[in-house]
Amino acid sequence: MIPPRRASGPREYLASLEQFGIKLGLATISALCAALGHPERAFPSLLIGGTNGKGSTAAFADEALRAAGYRIGRYTSPHLIALEERFHIGGAPIPPDRLDAALDEIRAVAEDLRQRETTGAHPTYFEVTTAAALLLFARARVDAAVLEVGLGGRFDATNVVVPIGSAIASIAYDHERHLGSTLAAIAGEKAGIAKPGVPMVIGPLPPEARAVVLETCRRQHAPVIDAFAGTLIDVSSRGGRTTVRLRTPSHDYGELCLALRGDHQAGNAVVAARLLETVRLKGEAIPPDAIRSGLERARWPGRLDLRRLPDGRTVLIDGAHNPDGARAFARYLAIEHPGGLPLVFGAMQDKDLRGMIAALASASRPLILTRVPGSDRAAPVDALLAAARDAGVSAVGEPAVERALERAWSESPAIAVGGSLYLAGAVLALIENR
Repeated sequence: MIPPRRASGPREYLASLEQFGIKLGLATISALCAALGHPERAFPSLLIGGTNGKGSTAAFADEALRAAGYRIGRYTSPHLIALEERFHIGGAPIPPDRLDAALDEIRAVAEDLRQRETTGAHPTYFEVTTAAALLLFARARVDAAVLEVGLGGRFDATNVVVPIGSAIASIAYDHERHLGSTLAAIAGEKAGIAKPGVPMVIGPLPPEARAVVLETCRRQHAPVIDAFAGTLIDVSSRGGRTTVRLRTPSHDYGELCLALRGDHQAGNAVVAARLLETVRLKGEAIPPDAIRSGLERARWPGRLDLRRLPDGRTVLIDGAHNPDGARAFARYLAIEHPGGLPLVFGAMQDKDLRGMIAALASASRPLILTRVPGSDRAAPVDALLAAARDAGVSAVGEPAVERALERAWSESPAIAVGGSLYLAGAVLALIENR
């Protein structure tokens, strides 16, 4: 077993765990939670999985539950700029000193477990952050937590909880190396969050994936709520914002202007609404007015996130990190900017580069390829240019992100950025530093 690199502070310790990569399985997180006194049992949870849209659905749900008067913990990943972004309590990121204290406590517990040979492997970065979220939420005595599944579902660290309600927002191709090369295989991993007696809300899934999810829920005796069964929704776009007229089997919400941009958010809003209609907190239903407020007020940075610079230039940032996400981004651009925008693209090398570039090509005038900074997984510009050639797409390369942005702005005062949440975070950091 490779020992972790020497690390001094809690952040250095966490960073040292990146060398262990992705490890799917619940043994380590279960041991950590047991040693910490089972913080995952201290509050009810909503567990939200899927390929695209799970973070947006979590943001809608968090905002709605807080509008109903509950103290809510929200755990999402990855962060865009600061680690604290992953851990929200009451709508605000956790203070750094409280997070550091939790990381120190988990580090001590993890090292003790290994010395006693209770666990056979070092915890991963995601296992430690998940344990930290559960511990922080338990210590804060939250009324409930909204947890976004990280990768897959069945063996994801968040699946250590037994939630009061679950959801799968969507299923598409992504992370095939870990989840499988077919939609059926990916759906099998995503559906692994199903628990006996826990209602599962599902969004619009491809038939192959839907069949697997339904069968998994049947075996687990998990009731299934099809978010769109009996739901009437009319979607329109006004000035870059998505307006819906929504009536579910439980309530007529009338016309709402969704807080998050893009027509694809209509599906996420329906999944969130149906999940919130299904669960009870402290024995009470979530009021429809609170659900409506959540859909109209949620914030989710880096997802069709329009930022204005003081000099009037704009950048539309979207973490479109797989072909389905890229297609949704391109669809939005086609509606709001039919002539296309200069678009800066960067992604991880284990992604479907050709598929994403092909999806964004029609909306890019021009397409500027850059390397996502700060990650060994980032695809180099040469690889991106090769993928563009394979897709028959004309593109130019600019390895440095800041230079890529300036090159795009030299073409137009309005530009777009997409391809990776890590790129979205790098661009947001550059904008904030300006």
